[in-house]
Amino acid sequence: MTESEFNDLVDNTLQQIEERLDDADSDIDYLISGGVLTIKCENGTQIIFTRQTPVLQLWLATKDGGFHFDYDADGQQWLRDSGKTPLVEMLNHAYVTQTGEHLTFDC
Repeated sequence: MTESEFNDLVDNTLQQIEERLDDADSDIDYLISGGVLTIKCENGTQIIFTRQTPVLQLWLATKDGGFHFDYDADGQQWLRDSGKTPLVEMLNHAYVTQTGEHLTFDC
């Protein structure tokens, strides 16, 4: 994958997440700046996405820890580099854990 393709994938993923956050009932704030998406939860915790262009990974930081994802072109999804858990599964879990609200992401 080229750097340009990677950046397009990350941009698309972050945009899908932002669009879904607009449907949230809980009082959250989110900001995207410099390729970093920060979701600020009502309880003060954060969910943070960062693009890691040199290694072509999307990183997710939650109150449970940090996780690294590679893009699986065959499955057209981001998979955790250890364990192969889909990003969408981990994001859904992190969101309900940190906000108490069920919001299903499909990025």
